[in-house]
Amino acid sequence: GGTMKRRAGEREKELKKKRLLEELGENKLPYLTPADADFHQLWKTKYSKLIFRKSNTVPEELHEMVQKSFLTLREQNCFFQDLVRIKGKDFLTPVSRILIGNPGCTYKYLNTRLFTVPWPTEGYDIKYCSPQMHDACKALIRLNDYLHVEAVKTLQGQNVLETKEIKDTVIDREQSFATSLVEQGCVSKDQSNVCVSEDDSISLKNRTSYNLTLLNYMDPLQMLYLKQEPYFGMGNMAVSWHHDENLLERSTVAVYSYSCEDSAVEESKEQEVQGRDPAVWHVGLKVAWDIETPGLAIPLHQGDFYLMLDDLNMTHQHCVLAGFSPRFSSTHRVADCSRGTLEYIFGQCELALQNLQTDSDSMVLSLKSLEIAVVKQAEEIHNEVEFEWLRQFWFQGKRYLKCTDWWLKPMAKLEEFWRKMEIMTSLVLSEVRKEQQTEEQRNETISCFLIVLKERQKLRKEWAAR
Repeated sequence: GGTMKRRAGEREKELKKKRLLEELGENKLPYLTPADADFHQLWKTKYSKLIFRKSNTVPEELHEMVQKSFLTLREQNCFFQDLVRIKGKDFLTPVSRILIGNPGCTYKYLNTRLFTVPWPTEGYDIKYCSPQMHDACKALIRLNDYLHVEAVKTLQGQNVLETKEIKDTVIDREQSFATSLVEQGCVSKDQSNVCVSEDDSISLKNRTSYNLTLLNYMDPLQMLYLKQEPYFGMGNMAVSWHHDENLLERSTVAVYSYSCEDSAVEESKEQEVQGRDPAVWHVGLKVAWDIETPGLAIPLHQGDFYLMLDDLNMTHQHCVLAGFSPRFSSTHRVADCSRGTLEYIFGQCELALQNLQTDSDSMVLSLKSLEIAVVKQAEEIHNEVEFEWLRQFWFQGKRYLKCTDWWLKPMAKLEEFWRKMEIMTSLVLSEVRKEQQTEEQRNETISCFLIVLKERQKLRKEWAAR
């Protein structure tokens, strides 16, 4: 059901995009840059949940650590183009990436699961390929902690402002209609207090506790072709318009940017440029599926960072517009790991293997139950282990061995679980052949079982073709 809904949603988005582009024809929607008179007013009214911070607000020591880590990862060839799947076809991303974060976490986008290179975490034995790799990961967890604190402070500040606005509105109304308001009980004593409740504090912490960062790197001059931004005419895109996927609802995304600016960029700044300066990297924003509100193009320089707060990622879309120089970014996220951690998938395996028993004398394996729900659950977990974890890891994840071998032991354990599930599949087939089963029971088991097996066969063919 979830897959069908998702596909229907994707089709609807594609139709919207097609209609919008047809409606625009050769015309382009307006967009503003900081040089435009109405830029800040538009930002305040339509893009207020985007918070921008200049590099001089960040401690210099942190800049140095983080920028050194970017260069280390590039020198050691740890940035990789991802092979992603869109509408049944594989594409290499123009941007190269690496995922760094909590041990055992993964992040999935466009049908590709990335596996974290774990950053130094207490209680985990993580062996890095070099001391420089350890230092790079350590710098990124320092940046992660800093951005978490900044996001919490920003959200708390916004809550205070919103509460103050409510309070000011109430005071204004009190002055005009004091008597009637008091009589009707419209003003409570609590409305004069500006505070953040304990529940709000917990929610803020959850929505800003980044568990990973997706690092991006691209040198535009090495790219043979970059797509043109289609709606506003903003120029070359490094990353097309999108909402970030697989995030905790209403969580904040924090993005630290480091473009290796040189004299070519400086010269371009001096020129009179209409619209955005094509030499400088920008983040583009637009209100999703809105052709009335102008877009924004905001320049990104060395060490700048921005926060996408609350539901901005759902109500708006963003893109990255390429400049001339190479650029790194560290995009910190609260990934929805409900189905994306080792702890989760090991729990699923244990659930499936509860139905497998070993005879203490003969050591022969057998199934405890042939109940349809039990068999179906085990076979679905079998598929999940194979296609969401093992094949995803060995397809692209093994490249992270350049950084650390941390994932090899858990993957070996998952493979062992998978082998036992293969035996369980054989045992189901053996059982349904036995005469003890009535024809009705047999047909019911087979019909349920076949659906999962057909899906497995289809996916194996797809992966073999890839």
